[in-house]
This record gives sequence, C-alpha cells and structure tokens, in this order.
Amino acid sequence: MAADNVYTLARPYAEAVFELADGAEARESWSDALAALSAIVENDDVAAVMGSPAISDEALAEAVIGIGGQDFDARQANFVRLLIDNERLVVAPAIAELYEARRAEAEQRLEVEVASAKKLTKKQQEALTKALAKRFERDVSVSYVDDDSIIGGLVIRAGDTVIDGSLTAQLARMRQRLAH
Repeated sequence: MAADNVYTLARPYAEAVFELADGAEARESWSDALAALSAIVENDDVAAVMGSPAISDEALAEAVIGIGGQDFDARQANFVRLLIDNERLVVAPAIAELYEARRAEAEQRLEVEVASAKKLTKKQQEALTKALAKRFERDVSVSYVDDDSIIGGLVIRAGDTVIDGSLTAQLARMRQRLAH
C-alpha cells in the first residue's frame, strides 16, 4: 500500500478517535492504546497472522486485544474490532501518528529534534529550548542528538519545518554559488 494511501485511509480514524478522546486524561489513554496497537501490528509474527486467510476476524481481534491486555479499555478494544472489520488494522501505525500530530496541535505542543556535531551544554539547551518555544509560539519538547556528519552548527526539525544551520549545509550552499 502506498504511503499516501495509508494516510488517506488512516486520517478519518485518527480524527474520530481524537473526537472520542474528551479531555487530557482520555487523550493520554488513547495515545497509549494507539502506541500499543502500533507496536502489536508492526510485530512480524502478528503481521504474518494478519495476512492469513485461515484466521477469522474474531480470532484476530481476540489475539490483538489479548496481546494489548491492560493497554486497551472497552472502547479501545471495540476500536480494534472496528479496524479489523473494516480491514484497516494495517494502518494502525499511521492512525497513531496522525492522532499524535492532531493532539499536539490541539495542546499547542511541538516535538523538536536538534542535531548537533557535539553535545550542547545544559545552558545552551535551555536557551535553545526557550528560543524555539518563542519562535514556534507553543510548548516544545526538545530532544537532542549528536550527529558527527553535520560537522558543526545545528539541524532543527520541528514538524514539517527543518532549519539547517549546519556547517555541512553552509558548505553545500557555498559550493552551489561558486559553481554558478
């Protein structure tokens, strides 16, 4: 299934779940359930069973719900059954991803990844986190990773936005200008 098609199929389910999740506690519970369901669906053994015509929808639902155990309440278990009945269980990871994006938007939250050639000091991290929150006008959750390939500077990924201030990118731009 093409990636675009997966998200097209998943979007209405993610929106429906978001509408069902009324309040912060319910949103968190659905986040946990969708993450668990994604992990189950992405397991190679479960994926093999999902594609088997020998397994009934009811048996598949009971197996998935059983594996999920405490991660699913009654409504979430019914959601699993609905996905199976509609032959959409395979798009569960995309549903989870779209749901989390919708939740972050509603809660004015943004996940940001900052890659740097060397580890930033605590003071630098705090200043950057504050600057990013101001720049994006929302609460940010920043994860920092070391990446030797960028030589120096930073690469910031926030949703669809990428700010590439790395030395590698600067050198590439310089090469491009010199070539023309």
